[in-house]
Amino acid sequence: MRHRWHKYLLFFFLVCLLMACNRGRSKYIIGVSQCSNDEWRVQMNKEILREALFYPEVEVKIRQAQDDNARQINDIKEFIRQRVNLIIVAPNEAGAIAPVLEEAYEAGIPVVLVDRRIHSDKYTAYVGADNYEVGKKVGEYIVNALHGKGKVVEITGLKASTPAIERHRGMMDALKKTSDIKIVASADAGWFQDKARMVVDTILKNHDQIDLIVAQNDRMAMGAYQEARRQKREKDILFIGIDAVAGKGYGVESVAKGELNATFIYPTGGDKVMQVAMAILKGQKYERENYLSTAAVDKGNARIMQLQTEHIFALDHKIELLHNRLDDYFLRYSAQKMFLYACVVILVLVGFLMFFLVRAFWVKNRMNTELSTQKKQLEQQRDQLQEQRDQLIELSRQLEDATHAKLAFFTSVSHDFRTPLTLIADPVNQLLEEKQLGDRERKMLEIVQRNVSILLRLITQILDFQKYEHGKLHLRLSEFNILTGVREWTEAFHVLASRKHIHFTVSAEGDAADYVMIADVEKMERIIYNLLSNAFKFTPEKGEIKVELSQIEKKQLGFLRLKVSDTGIGMSEDHARHVFERFYQIDMQHTGSGLGLALVEAFVHLHHGNVIVDSTEGKGTCFLVELPMKQEGEVEEIIEKNESLKNLQEGAVLDAGLETLHQLPKTIETDGTAEKEIVLVIDDNQDVREYTEMLLRDRYTVIEAVNGQDGIRQAMKYVPDVIICDIMMPVMDGIECCRRLKNEIQTSHIPILMLTAYTMDEQRIQGYDSGADAYLTKPFNAKVLLTRIRNLIDNRKRLKSLGDSIATIQKQSLSDMDKGFVEKLKGLIDEKMGDSNLSVEFLGTELGLGRVQLYRKAKALTGYSPNELLRIARLKKAASLLASTEKTVAEITYEVGFSSPSYFTRCYKEYFGESPTDFLKRRNGKG
Repeated sequence: MRHRWHKYLLFFFLVCLLMACNRGRSKYIIGVSQCSNDEWRVQMNKEILREALFYPEVEVKIRQAQDDNARQINDIKEFIRQRVNLIIVAPNEAGAIAPVLEEAYEAGIPVVLVDRRIHSDKYTAYVGADNYEVGKKVGEYIVNALHGKGKVVEITGLKASTPAIERHRGMMDALKKTSDIKIVASADAGWFQDKARMVVDTILKNHDQIDLIVAQNDRMAMGAYQEARRQKREKDILFIGIDAVAGKGYGVESVAKGELNATFIYPTGGDKVMQVAMAILKGQKYERENYLSTAAVDKGNARIMQLQTEHIFALDHKIELLHNRLDDYFLRYSAQKMFLYACVVILVLVGFLMFFLVRAFWVKNRMNTELSTQKKQLEQQRDQLQEQRDQLIELSRQLEDATHAKLAFFTSVSHDFRTPLTLIADPVNQLLEEKQLGDRERKMLEIVQRNVSILLRLITQILDFQKYEHGKLHLRLSEFNILTGVREWTEAFHVLASRKHIHFTVSAEGDAADYVMIADVEKMERIIYNLLSNAFKFTPEKGEIKVELSQIEKKQLGFLRLKVSDTGIGMSEDHARHVFERFYQIDMQHTGSGLGLALVEAFVHLHHGNVIVDSTEGKGTCFLVELPMKQEGEVEEIIEKNESLKNLQEGAVLDAGLETLHQLPKTIETDGTAEKEIVLVIDDNQDVREYTEMLLRDRYTVIEAVNGQDGIRQAMKYVPDVIICDIMMPVMDGIECCRRLKNEIQTSHIPILMLTAYTMDEQRIQGYDSGADAYLTKPFNAKVLLTRIRNLIDNRKRLKSLGDSIATIQKQSLSDMDKGFVEKLKGLIDEKMGDSNLSVEFLGTELGLGRVQLYRKAKALTGYSPNELLRIARLKKAASLLASTEKTVAEITYEVGFSSPSYFTRCYKEYFGESPTDFLKRRNGKG
């Protein structure tokens, strides 16, 4: 509300500005294209502009083509592009200019021709003298001037222009009345004076006797006179021109001076052109053909015309002067009006300012009162916050005590776990050495062995962290080459990188001999293993992981800088702040024990160093470790690795590999008609996938996916009969995967069995809301898993067995999406069944499915393949036609889409138990 008045003020100012400027806006734009720039056309342009003064809403744009066809065509095209309201044109040549004028006419722009015509009737109006009549009057004048006998030379204008053609034709028709007047020569001077002199020079040299030279305009006539005078023959020849343009050096003055014997008025008619144009634009009545009259000008009336012309020029000058004064008055009026508007705006602003000053004073007093009240409230809140802070401090202390108690409990339990795990690990190792083991038993034992190593690693981490919390974790210093150690410790990860198609490199600045350091070699090794384990967990296939070592100087001491970076999924800035906290887990897609990175920070702090993390979601993560090259304390000799450390290393690599190994899942070659049902297993743990595959391989065809995103791709490709999906996975968790599968038409009908290590009801509810059909809690029993899969598949089959047609299937308990699919399939079959070339591929394309996807989905929902559904629909349609029409068996065969009557008869008998002919006989017998 505070700033709304600004909008009103701005609106008021704009309205005033528009009112002031509106009067100068043109309503019509007229384009004028003149073929040349001679004195006759200059006079016409002046008349057009003078007449336009009486129409203030008109703007006139004039272009000169300088007798160039291409230039005139471009001028007219530019007028078309500008969307002028009307085009006035004097065409240079009738044929060349006609197409572009037709284009303008067809574009809805009126076209007014002046002086000359074109070879087309696509124009709006014509204004000009009748050139045939002008030529005829010239011919009659010649007959009278020569008393019916003599030799005549004709100087024509541009022969392709209509004035030249019409004037010549009119003159020749007039000369036919006498046979004693001969045209001894005729030449084209293109309307130009200099060219006329050239052609007359040649003609005079070739003809000794010439009685009269007639030119089709005054300029050429004057050129002929000048050349004759140069050859001293001007007194023997009569000179006649056409145009009668007034002004110094033009036709009328030449007649008055005796240079030309006569000229004929060819009226410019600029005022008439403008009047016709405005009648067209305003929708008023006008004549399409407007002819201007002509008359001869000789020695007797030339002086009178000069006087009239001078008077007209004087009046034109006065009109222009008045127009200019009107423009000045209008500018003054506009300026004064704008000044008035500005004064009004200023007064309004002052009024608004006074209003807001008073309002601001009132608001200030009210706010001071409110601030006093708020101050008292804030003081009360401060006291309450002080009490809450004390409570939070107490809660924090209690939480710390609870955390220590929890850690102590985990430590105690971990000690208890080590003994049974040791008793499991050793017998498993011994059993694996037995040569009589079968492949299935050996695989299961290897899974047990790998996961025992992972449990031992987790237990060791818990015990070490408990020691660190109680200050009982100490460094065992030794002197060793850290670069050599890093290359040795990372060797196992190269195999894992190869399997995951990850570009993994280890590099160092400087010489290897410079990387001798004093530190706890075991803890340095575990720092490397934990950082790399984290990197491999969250880096997908074709990613990049780098380990970089360098040395820097800090506080005049040599420091080792260790950088581990990856191009994995990364994390947000908020999550990065908590990544070193124990038991911290970002979300369901970032699984882990929550102690690995906490131990890294603990070991780095023991070495008096520092570790930081820089991460960007979707781009990757970088861990930077800096610690002194030389630790102070007693240095021990390096001893061989004990078995516990070996187990720890193996567990770290296994954990990194088993939890996130993105190997290519097992695929199957099938056309969708395999006898075994297909089961898709979606789990990020390779051992779980392998174990499940061993349980199911004898009864089902098993395909695998390593996360929800991969699982959706596999389900869309193979359309399995049932899906087993874990909940907690990277990239995409099971809940989101289930929701998307149930919303896709290709997979919405597939039963989904969810696997989870949690037993919380909230998670189960979330799974069922996303469309899950059943739950199974880890660790699961093999027999229970097999039974649940069998039940889900059988339940789907029972739905199919309740009916034998699409109509029956639609009534069963299918989801809305599946019902929609069945209805669309039925409608498509009903619509296209008459096409004998109808194929499963066409049906799949119309439904947005591949051939295999359509086959498996149709089979799962209806119990029939698409071909069987099509054949049944055709047979039922044929039975209906046999019972209700008099069509022959052959006609019905082709109408329902069968390719031949024999094949139709065989299918009909197999389905209904009798041939179509038998049915017709039975029907007719009843009739």
